[in-house]
Amino acid sequence: MDIIVCIKRVPQTAEAEVKIDSSKKDIIKDRLTFDMNEADTYALEEAILFKEKFGGTLTVVSLGRVEAEDTLRIALAKGADHAIRIKAEDFEELDGYKTATIMKEAIKDVKHDIIFTGCMATDDVYSQVGVILAELLGIPHATLVTKIDMENDKLHAYRELEGGLLEHLEITLPALCTIQTGINEPRYASLLAIRRAAKKELKILGSAEIVAENIISHSVLDELYVPPVGKRAEMLTGSMDEITTKLGGIVKEKGLL
Repeated sequence: MDIIVCIKRVPQTAEAEVKIDSSKKDIIKDRLTFDMNEADTYALEEAILFKEKFGGTLTVVSLGRVEAEDTLRIALAKGADHAIRIKAEDFEELDGYKTATIMKEAIKDVKHDIIFTGCMATDDVYSQVGVILAELLGIPHATLVTKIDMENDKLHAYRELEGGLLEHLEITLPALCTIQTGINEPRYASLLAIRRAAKKELKILGSAEIVAENIISHSVLDELYVPPVGKRAEMLTGSMDEITTKLGGIVKEKGLL
């Protein structure tokens, strides 16, 4: 079983103040911490579990700048066999289609039975790259996978649908799955494994190896902006009688009585 996992290094913005930079096309990242995209950690863990169960090789791929090599080495420390960094600095502005096209050119000659990606990236939330990559490679795919297994040389994927429904797909390999968070419990890399991974060779691919001809963006980022502040909740204070009086006045003012 030969597996490829596509991972991404993203800023951690859940509890940070996000500010737009002067170009209005990116955020200020100086004080942000970076880590592997959350859904990708689950995709990587699922790939490692498959490798442990069925054997084979596991290759991790990331389209990013040199800092992404740290993320790739963490993947190696967790159990990946090979790692490839595609030099994002060699390519101009990226959208979902262009990213998938570049990834396709990088892995098309890498032997694979299954490709795992996260269901979405937390920095852009496009949820496009995995699906487009599968279409470009001409292989079947399943998205938002919450359970997956192999039986009789068929991939059995369970997808999360609206309303709590699940869909069961039987898929012929090779195939691609975008993995939903919560499908497993991602492991931590040991300190010894991290030290060993630091010495492993990374394969670096750039525009010299990936011809940029016909690799174009189909969308253009015009501007990032913080949404304008709309109406806010008003907290009423005072005694119960005072709050009741204030509330009655607001209701009358709004013409609701």
